[in-house]
Amino acid sequence: MIDPRAELISLLPRLRRFAYGLTGDGHQADDLVQTGCLKAIERWQQYQPGTSLASWLFRILQTTWLDEYRTRQRQQTDSWDEGFDELKGDDGTTLLEARSEARAKRLITVPSGSSSTSAASLYDRPSTATSISTAR
Repeated sequence: MIDPRAELISLLPRLRRFAYGLTGDGHQADDLVQTGCLKAIERWQQYQPGTSLASWLFRILQTTWLDEYRTRQRQQTDSWDEGFDELKGDDGTTLLEARSEARAKRLITVPSGSSSTSAASLYDRPSTATSISTAR
């Protein structure tokens, strides 16, 4: 019977390649392998003898990477939300909502079948025809 510690050590190069494929960075891959091996040692009693140790370790690495990835995504989303609190207006609505509503109202007021010149005048913008003639 093979010593599980020796088998774990023999799997390290494969685990590093797998971790590098997940992270795309050598340092992060080494950290992931170290974390995965630590989790495997802590949960050694959950390993079922007679099954593939490599598959069990790869699964631990993959799950660990997914957990870390999801945590980073959640933190990034939370940091984006923090900046929007500063955009509150006096009435409690955000500036972004007010701009979206204003755009929607302007689109509704453009009569169907209007020329681009008349639509551009509603937005205080030069028409396409004016822009092309000015460019020449």
